[in-house]
Amino acid sequence: MSVSNPAELSATIAHAAELLREKRIALLTGAGISTDSGIPAYRGEGARTRSDPMTIQTYLGDEAARRRYWVGGHLGWRAFARAEPNAGHTALAQLEATGTVSGVITQNVDGLHLRAGSTHVIEVHGTMRRVLCLQCGQVFDRRDIAVQIEELNPWIAVPENIALAPDGDVLPESTEGFIVPVCTVCAGMLKPDVVFFGEYVPQDRFRAAESLLRSSTALIVAGSSLVVNSGVRLVERARRRNIPLIIVNREPTRADAWAHVTIAAGTSDVLPALQELLS
Repeated sequence: MSVSNPAELSATIAHAAELLREKRIALLTGAGISTDSGIPAYRGEGARTRSDPMTIQTYLGDEAARRRYWVGGHLGWRAFARAEPNAGHTALAQLEATGTVSGVITQNVDGLHLRAGSTHVIEVHGTMRRVLCLQCGQVFDRRDIAVQIEELNPWIAVPENIALAPDGDVLPESTEGFIVPVCTVCAGMLKPDVVFFGEYVPQDRFRAAESLLRSSTALIVAGSSLVVNSGVRLVERARRRNIPLIIVNREPTRADAWAHVTIAAGTSDVLPALQELLS
């Protein structure tokens, strides 16, 4: 339902809390939970329009596009890494600590759930904290790759008030002269440990998400429009079991018709309120 006033919002949250009481709750979160941390969503009000998202095919096959990605990715990552968890992240961590939340399945790559204190987090789309070598499989900390980039490109500087995308990328003005980082073990091609457009979610991550959902008796979707198929597949599994499904998202989602309660409001308002009622 669309919430038109504070009293209606409070009543809707209270109804959701009654459905969730004594349940073991799994969370499925998307970009909308991080907007109050300064990271924009892909869709909805305030989202940046991206006509040319990086696909895995372009990344692997187009050297110029790969260079542009690393310039923009580095500039954005410095700002992205400064983002702090907000009240929504903190509420979920507190609910996990009391045993009410079984874990978080997130489509985000920002790591904010972990920084807020959640411990059972499945990052189905990967994380910006790691970089992989596609040739030898070596895993690097993103901070070490940032050092390499700045040593290879000492002229590069992060501007103030940079406009981030949800994956921490920005659109650079120029890539001229930029040297792309390579694996320090085998000189192979590097790729951030995130799922690009055109890539499938790794099977082990999706199976872990399914396992978490199977061990839970309710599901909250928070900050996701459920456009990505992996999210819809998880919600479909909850629907088949007829467990309580609560959707908290400012915009309509693909699964609103399946939900027991939909709350068209911000996650930073709704999740702390639910946490207080369920504690």
